[in-house]
Amino acid sequence: MTTDHATGPTRNTRPPTAQAALGVGVVVEDGRGRVLLGRHHSGTWELPGGKVDATHESIAAAAARELREETGLVVEEAAVDVFAMLHDVIGGINRISMAAVVRLPTGVPEVTEPHLISAWRWTALDQLPQPLFDPSAQILAAWRPELGLAPPPARLLRIAPGKSRA
Repeated sequence: MTTDHATGPTRNTRPPTAQAALGVGVVVEDGRGRVLLGRHHSGTWELPGGKVDATHESIAAAAARELREETGLVVEEAAVDVFAMLHDVIGGINRISMAAVVRLPTGVPEVTEPHLISAWRWTALDQLPQPLFDPSAQILAAWRPELGLAPPPARLLRIAPGKSRA
């Protein structure tokens, strides 16, 4: 390993070979205890969410951004509670899904990406539509184990309350 004494080892400035995808799924709960799900054109139902930008964006900031971009619903980053990390492997790539929840007493979601989502729907927890997008099912099962969902297996790491704003 080479060392430049002014900057430290070059190992600290060279990015590792990419072998993972980092995303966030947002459970949006309304004042009636319903959750927001979108109907993807592939036929699955999913939570709002998406990739975390590689720009020093926090998980909570990514959750708020994705929610705004996909539904037009606006929440402050501080209102996002990141509660878990789920890890599975798809096609040889580590998929890391961060699970977040926000509570909105009311809200009318808009279809802002009609090429992806055909409709957003507030759904009672005892009436979840099928099939669910696997990462969304994993997040919902981590959020509310009593729902009895059986998503594909994922490693679950719970994040302690108050530690999720990083």
